[in-house]
Amino acid sequence: MTTLVLTIVGDDRAGLVSSVADIVDAHGGNWENSELAELAGAFAGIVEVSVAADRADALRAALEGLAGTLAVTVHVGSPEGTASAPHSVTLDVIGNDRSGIVREITSALSARGVSIERMSTQTTDAAMAGGRLFEASITVTLVAGVEIDDLVDELERLAAEIQVDVSLAD
Repeated sequence: MTTLVLTIVGDDRAGLVSSVADIVDAHGGNWENSELAELAGAFAGIVEVSVAADRADALRAALEGLAGTLAVTVHVGSPEGTASAPHSVTLDVIGNDRSGIVREITSALSARGVSIERMSTQTTDAAMAGGRLFEASITVTLVAGVEIDDLVDELERLAAEIQVDVSLAD
């Protein structure tokens, strides 16, 4: 089996996911993992699909047929997926929304060689205080040599500086 990673983007409307799923199924593919969302009237997603190696090119060609409705980019995944690192943790970030929070947090992680596995962010109305509230959930993989205590210390320092709360869950 070959693993393909699809990125899909287009104007949101009913039936977009179904059209991709129909093509994957018609080519004997299996929809493995996905993250899909409507954001500001656009639909975007990333989908992991497994398919027999001899059918991968036909699947790729069929997905190109969605042009005009969806922009689909196909990447070949690694044969065994990503290697698991010794330790993963999830960071929850919450604070008053302002520009730069994602840049600051991800820069601190990158500087320590920490890899982001999954990240989800959103802004919502802050009911009691007014304004906007920023929330993120970030699952990271710690590589060899990165100590959790050092990462916690760095994130606590950064959280105080940019005025957000960061909590860690193993």
